[in-house]
Amino acid sequence: MAIRRKDGRRPAELRPMEIVRGYTRSAPGSVLIRAGDTVVLCTATTEEVVPEWKKDQGTGWVTAEYDMLPASTGTRRRRSRSGADGRATEIQRLIGRVLRSVVDFKLLGERTIWLDCDVLQADGGTRTAAINGAYVALCDAVDRLMAEGKLTSSPIAEPVAAVSVGKVDGRILVDLDYSEDVRAEVDFNVAMTRSGQYVEVQGSAEGGTFSPDDLDRMLQAARRAIRRIIGIQEAALARKPRR
Repeated sequence: MAIRRKDGRRPAELRPMEIVRGYTRSAPGSVLIRAGDTVVLCTATTEEVVPEWKKDQGTGWVTAEYDMLPASTGTRRRRSRSGADGRATEIQRLIGRVLRSVVDFKLLGERTIWLDCDVLQADGGTRTAAINGAYVALCDAVDRLMAEGKLTSSPIAEPVAAVSVGKVDGRILVDLDYSEDVRAEVDFNVAMTRSGQYVEVQGSAEGGTFSPDDLDRMLQAARRAIRRIIGIQEAALARKPRR
């Protein structure tokens, strides 16, 4: 019998995930995502401009910003008054890369969709939760553009999602919470499309090494978990938004 984790989950089991669409009124895409005790607000807004280096090409852009609220962890964090710190910059670049991988910029047209991900409460997996919520917010923003007649077809090719996976106390676990993340011998973040194509595989050993077999097992566990997350995203998109 497999040893359960502290919250009762099996090694390959996700934390309870909830996706609430239409969480705020002003943004075309607005999603509150909960993954266990991690809570992230993801909004998607559209600007009819593109970065200078993309002007007059007839193609659009998708970009992301990420931050953690001061009270999102046990100790108050200072606000990022002078711009994103190194960690936030790395995470927002990851979010942007993952979401851009499923967008056809020609179909999007010469406009930018901003994905803002603000962590309200952190218990591990904030970057993967942000990706999963931002995808749903992006879909809602695109639906708004189509309803307004600004797009004739969706530029989103397929769903994309992400999950953390690691080796903790010798076991392969998915969707690590903070207590597991800080003890992990190996820690990976994996992003994948519905068709099974990897977008990003970030990982390293934190306190030792890992074998080719460990890597295969982690990727297989991540693939199965991501398919479940995509199912949760699609179920959320099939429901009416809150507002």
